[in-house]
Amino acid sequence: MSHAETIRDQFTRQAVPFSEAPSIADAAAIQLLIDVARAAPHHRSLDVACGPGLVVAAFAKVVAEAAGLDATPAMLDRAREIAAQRGAGNVAWHLGEAGALPFADASFDIVTCRFAFHHIEDPGAALSEMKRVTKPGGAIVVCDGVASDDPAKAAAFNRFEKLRDPSTVRFLTEREIQALFAGAGLMIDAERRYRLPAELEGLMQISFPNPGDEAKARAMMEAAVADDGLGMGTRREKGRVLFEYPTLICAARR
Repeated sequence: MSHAETIRDQFTRQAVPFSEAPSIADAAAIQLLIDVARAAPHHRSLDVACGPGLVVAAFAKVVAEAAGLDATPAMLDRAREIAAQRGAGNVAWHLGEAGALPFADASFDIVTCRFAFHHIEDPGAALSEMKRVTKPGGAIVVCDGVASDDPAKAAAFNRFEKLRDPSTVRFLTEREIQALFAGAGLMIDAERRYRLPAELEGLMQISFPNPGDEAKARAMMEAAVADDGLGMGTRREKGRVLFEYPTLICAARR
């Protein structure tokens, strides 16, 4: 199965559970994107790899038009449902790939991408495309989980994520994301950091590992309780295994 096929397979199955996960739907976390983008009523925004459209629906309350693009038709179907539920009529949905955006140069005032860079084989190319379709002076915002600066913990974290979700390519470190911006000729003017809370059982309920990999992923997280081997602050509380995804938001002006 190609990477593109794996993406569509995983996110077709994840469309509804992913959209309902409290940490993913957290309005305060999404508001951070709106804030760093300095969204205004006259703006036109695009969310790349928009998934179930949660970011698009939030921006639609602020901007004139909010668009979302995703490579998985089932995710776009779910996005349409959520937008309709929230009464967001100023939205548009597009099927496409992050590395080849089907838009003209300088089409949007704001271009965002949230929790998707670790699924993209060439995130540098995706960032260059985001820059291309952003108007001069417009905002480019990337949000993603980040791997530890400790190489061993970063490798273990990425192994866990690949076992849990085979559409994962690699979570970058903060420095690697910052380097992507520099390589694209973008100067970061705002950063935000937070930790996305998760619980092992809840996470596995919205995950679709390959046969045999769920047990391996569980074992890795259980082992990390002793030594924080994944760099996620793994701990056991009242019989539950809890941890957090360190998350970075970077914003730049084109």
